[in-house]
Amino acid sequence: MASRSRNSTAARGPRPLTGTRLLEALIGGWRPLARLDVEGFALLRSRGITRRANSAVALEVPADRDALEQAVSRVEALMQSAGAAPTFRILREHGPAAELDTLLEGRGYSAEGHSRILERALDPARLPAPHPQAVIRTGGLDEDWFDGAWRLAPREGEDARRTVRDIMAGSPAIQLSLPAGSDAVVAVGRAALVETGRTSAAVLNHIAVAEEHRRQGLGTAVVGSLLTLAAAQGADRALLEVETTDTGQAAARMYRGLGLRPLGAYHYRVRPEGATR
Repeated sequence: MASRSRNSTAARGPRPLTGTRLLEALIGGWRPLARLDVEGFALLRSRGITRRANSAVALEVPADRDALEQAVSRVEALMQSAGAAPTFRILREHGPAAELDTLLEGRGYSAEGHSRILERALDPARLPAPHPQAVIRTGGLDEDWFDGAWRLAPREGEDARRTVRDIMAGSPAIQLSLPAGSDAVVAVGRAALVETGRTSAAVLNHIAVAEEHRRQGLGTAVVGSLLTLAAAQGADRALLEVETTDTGQAAARMYRGLGLRPLGAYHYRVRPEGATR
């Protein structure tokens, strides 16, 4: 009976990441340039580029209402002193999320960036071979890969290129690109490898396909190849964050077809300029 139980557990794959371990994995997959832990929040700063790397993440915040209000006020003051608009990321299924959300709404914060977290277990025996034309780099940030990735998916903002480069350089990763016949890169993707206790996760991000090459299966090829390569590197699960406003039917079908399933959801609370407590 014990043997059957162990085999059954192995077949189901690793237990899903939840709570603080999940949030820490997501932070590690898009590692901020600076972090300060205050009152159960992780304050992330990265020159203002991307909300993921410039927000206060609720990790182990106080459950008591008065203590929570004091913690939020302290975080607000620290973010404002650094010239940043106070922004909080709230994982819906973790801790006193509803209490925190209500508190911030009462202070005039708007809800933005509603996102889903997708997950799948990785088993090398059940994954296809990487795309035969894939150019693969592992470990530290590869400058040639980054040049191609930036051309496909640049970001606006002063010093954005340097900041995104520095964020990506903060975590070892699998970096994959697909060239066209002219050797120009037409699709890219990245899987940051993050320790999650005794196991590791592959956090997928910066998946992009050139507009003129979309609907040709390249996104599926990139994500599928990253899953296979991450499993070969020892990751036992993959995570992917997707803003709900950006998920069309084709993308949803692609992720489902690749075995990625909903794990959780989060959103941001952003304090507009001029809002008062």
